[in-house]
Amino acid sequence: MKKGTLLLLVVLSGTFIMQVNAQSKEQTSAVLQKIADRIVKETPYEFVNTKTKKTYDNLEGVPFTLNMKVKSRYNDWHYTNGVLDIALMELSEALNTDKYENYVLKNMDFVFNPDNLNYFKKQYQKVLKQKDGLDKVSDLSWYMIFRMIRLDDYGVMAVSLVDLYEKHKDPAFKKYIDKAAHALTYAEPRLEDGTIARYFPHEMSIWADDLYMSVSLLSRMGKLTGDNKYFEDAVHQVLKFHQYLWDPVKNIYYHAYFTDTEKNGVAYWGRCNGWVMMAQAELLSALPEDYPQRDTLIQLFREEARGFSRYQSANGLWHQLLDKPDSYLETSCSAIFTYCIAKGVNEGWLEPYFSRVAKYGWEGLVKNKITADGDVIDICPGTGIGYSTVFYYNRPKTRNRPMGEGPVIRAGAEILEMTPYRSAPAYTTYHLVKDRSESGK
Repeated sequence: MKKGTLLLLVVLSGTFIMQVNAQSKEQTSAVLQKIADRIVKETPYEFVNTKTKKTYDNLEGVPFTLNMKVKSRYNDWHYTNGVLDIALMELSEALNTDKYENYVLKNMDFVFNPDNLNYFKKQYQKVLKQKDGLDKVSDLSWYMIFRMIRLDDYGVMAVSLVDLYEKHKDPAFKKYIDKAAHALTYAEPRLEDGTIARYFPHEMSIWADDLYMSVSLLSRMGKLTGDNKYFEDAVHQVLKFHQYLWDPVKNIYYHAYFTDTEKNGVAYWGRCNGWVMMAQAELLSALPEDYPQRDTLIQLFREEARGFSRYQSANGLWHQLLDKPDSYLETSCSAIFTYCIAKGVNEGWLEPYFSRVAKYGWEGLVKNKITADGDVIDICPGTGIGYSTVFYYNRPKTRNRPMGEGPVIRAGAEILEMTPYRSAPAYTTYHLVKDRSESGK
């Protein structure tokens, strides 16, 4: 083939690929906006008296009652709301619009409005004085903002506040961020080696989920304050969680480790594996380029990408139990893996060919888990440690839950930035092959 013809073919091929990529990005953008716009539309910014059914948009001067609750889960205070808020802020940046960032700001202003916040603080303090009050407060709205005794209470919500505070310097946001960082550093249960643990269900048990709940905040605090103690703690957690939870045979993570028996749990739950990898994506994004252990963390990220990719199903999705093809194809873990791998490719942590894994993951989500109305389906709800795989098999499939919507939006926003991988056409390498007839061989 003549060089001129070869060059023309390459140019035409490149032009066609660019057109296909542009069309694909438009479709991805449309899907993401469909989901995000639905969420915005479904968020009422209202409270409801569950006894009288009367609603309020502000609690100033409203008679006190324990029956008052926030009306929508999108206005709640829960780690899953933090996951969604982070995603919507990233979507605003990806689409070059303030719309979704302003939505997050409106949510936080709604919560931190003194009349609203003090009303629920009064509820919390009243119930806390009752017998078994610390258990009963979980029936109240926004109880986690006051309780702050578990990572789920404050970790990821504080992360979303850090992202928001960088653009909107509200002192109330900063006060909560500092309080959360102090709780994580000085009050969170830890093993003797410094690994973050939980008192329940086994005393000092390790949950894979907690790597994201902790490291995402530690990473941002390191970047926000410039204090390396946060980075040092974050790196330590990543390495210790890997030590306790990684299965070097299956190349995926167990959900838990029990220190009393020195044994792992029974399951390789999908979403917890995703949380581990997302934690490392957050850390690598925040760490200085010359940080001493950065290369070690990148190698670990690559090891995980290779491991998780082995369990991708034929339609691009991952199972509720990664190693159990008869468990259902679950949305949140599929979205988290898609996000992490796309992010890894975009940042140069992963080889470009991994974009194929992310591409198929996104296509699987769009085709199978996102409806024409922007609903996100087949999301595993909040899940504790199970002592039998049956527990994980039987977790229900829910619709439009922030722990699934957030990762889906983050995945799509990262896909928008990703250049699809395509191997060079064979004919472009023919000139590298020696002419055997001329060589006499």
